[in-house]
Amino acid sequence: MSDTGGVREVKSAARTVELLELLAARSDRPARLQELADELGVPRSSMYALLQTLIDRGWVRTDVTGSLYGIGIHALLTGTGYLDSDPRVRLVRPCLDEASEALGETIHLGRLDGRGVAYLATRESHEYLRTISRVGRRLPAHVGALGKALLAERPDGELPEGPYEAMTARSHTSRAALLADLVEVRARGYAVDREEGVTGIVGFGFALRYDTPAQDAISCSVPVARLTPEHEERIVAVMRETRTKIEALAPGAGGAGGAVNWR
Repeated sequence: MSDTGGVREVKSAARTVELLELLAARSDRPARLQELADELGVPRSSMYALLQTLIDRGWVRTDVTGSLYGIGIHALLTGTGYLDSDPRVRLVRPCLDEASEALGETIHLGRLDGRGVAYLATRESHEYLRTISRVGRRLPAHVGALGKALLAERPDGELPEGPYEAMTARSHTSRAALLADLVEVRARGYAVDREEGVTGIVGFGFALRYDTPAQDAISCSVPVARLTPEHEERIVAVMRETRTKIEALAPGAGGAGGAVNWR
């Protein structure tokens, strides 16, 4: 049993969280009882009892046969509560609107979460609409502009050894390649993702330095076909201005005060 901050981990609580994370990660692929029991290494009877408890409370759902399981609607309600309660998400949203209107492109807010970046807010371009919203989803930090902007704020020693997952043919898969890119990010002051996370899309990421090290970043995504040198220059200028505005307004930066300082 692990020990965190001097408090022993509650095994039943840890198992519940692991189950919910597993179901969420499967997306549109529901799981069978035995699959879940095998994946988490628990007896089938214990897994069945846990699933039934979570179904009763809305955290897990099952099909009409009772043999397939997926994440429940209460996960969505809790996630929405997280976004609604976060003062920095509320602060950044209007700035994303302004940047999207000025550029006509998709603008994101993301937060570092382990080795990935979770998307907290998105303003979609009217020229290029995704079929699935990125809000509430994660992308590996090493492949996107958001993630690379945040990794560049940290010591190189914190980067894990490779190889890294390839999302496209342009993704960095070695630690050496990623380190070389982060050197450029620091010199430039922002990250560039040229089709590393999504084929056909270029991203420009800017860390928000109201935390040390930065936890949040904003980015602009644009299709390669629409990215001229002039448009790229305009994107960088608007996003820099947006970052400066957000950092000036953020709690702890001389702006809006009285917010809870979440860890």
